[in-house]
Amino acid sequence: MKTITCYIDFISPYAYLAFEALPQSLEGVSHRVVYKPVLFAAMLKHNGQLGPAEIPGKREWTYRQVLWQAKQLGVAMDMPQSHPFNPLALLRLAVACSADGEPNRYVCETIFNHVWQGGAAADDAARLQTLTQQLAPQRAVDEPEVKNQLKANTEDAIARGVFGVPTFCVDDKVFWGLDALPMMRACIDADQWFDGPWQAAGQIRQGVIRQTA
Repeated sequence: MKTITCYIDFISPYAYLAFEALPQSLEGVSHRVVYKPVLFAAMLKHNGQLGPAEIPGKREWTYRQVLWQAKQLGVAMDMPQSHPFNPLALLRLAVACSADGEPNRYVCETIFNHVWQGGAAADDAARLQTLTQQLAPQRAVDEPEVKNQLKANTEDAIARGVFGVPTFCVDDKVFWGLDALPMMRACIDADQWFDGPWQAAGQIRQGVIRQTA
């Protein structure tokens, strides 16, 4: 049985689409998926980057692309009232719904739907309260252990080489993004390509290194 560790932040439309597409990608494979909520903003800060929704031009393209991809995948998707938003409350809620900080698929799906279906504000206090009542978390969302587990999930992801969401880790390999799902499946199926080009790509020498201000 293969274990796939899935790092997600509910703020990401790509994470939502990949979450919906994942079961089909794993059909016929004996597997276990471990969902780990992480703070995408912390990864961006670690790498000195802006998120796609913070860059003019790329922001608009991102929204258009994900809505098109949802149409192609047959996944219901509505942009929330505003984006980006602060996802901390949703991430902590997901973590609080389990004893080990690894929520099950139902919890993740419910929170993703809260954000990406209906077009309402994802961080609205009244909606968040209703969502919390629906999920009935095992622990208080604001307790220190919950906050620490979210932080630990994020640090664990960064240590494994994760730089964005969604990311799927299989053994020592990291697969980033919705479009990496076929590649991940090929790896699980022991495609021999991973014995050659995968390893060689990691040895390419970096040429020009830009200096940041």
